Amino acid sequence: GNSGEGRAAWAGPDGGRDRFVTVRAGRTGPYLFGRRRFETMRVWEDDEALAGMPDYALEYAPIWRSVDKVVFSTTLAALNVPRTRVERRLDIDDVRRLKESIAADLAVGGPTLAAGMLRAGLVDELTLFIVPVVVGAGTRFLPDQLNLDLSLVEERRFDSGTVFLLYAIRR
Repeated sequence: GNSGEGRAAWAGPDGGRDRFVTVRAGRTGPYLFGRRRFETMRVWEDDEALAGMPDYALEYAPIWRSVDKVVFSTTLAALNVPRTRVERRLDIDDVRRLKESIAADLAVGGPTLAAGMLRAGLVDELTLFIVPVVVGAGTRFLPDQLNLDLSLVEERRFDSGTVFLLYAIRR
C-alpha cells in the first residue's frame, strides 16, 4: 500500500516533495485509513483550512476529494464527507476482493491498519518518507514479529532533507 499524502506541521514546506506526492497520489485508487490518519488527512476537505497554503500544496486537494475513502474505526461516528465510509472492523477478505477488482493501487494509511494488511499478505509495496525530525511518540510503523523480504525499488531526496523510499515486498 502507499501512504504519505498527509502534511504534518513538523514536516516543513517542500514544493518538490509535495508535488512528487501529488503525482504519486494521482495514480492511486481507493484510500484505506485508520481513524487517526484519516483525521489528519481530512484537512483536504476544509476550504477554510486550506486558505493560504502554497499552490504546490493545494494541488493535492482535488485528488483527495475525488478518490473513494474507507476509514476503519470502532469509535468514529458516521461521516458527512463525500466519497467516504466508515467500517467498524478490518475484513481481510473484503479488502482482498477490493484489491482484485480494481486496476489502481490501494493506498493504506495508518500503522495499525497496515499491520493487519501486512500480516495478511495484502501489501505489495512499502513507501516511506523519512523526515529529519524526531517526534518521539506514536505507534510503530512496522509491527513486531513480522518478517519481510524487501527490495529497494526507488529512492529520492528532497531539498528539505526528506528521503522517499519505495520497497517491493518479495514473496
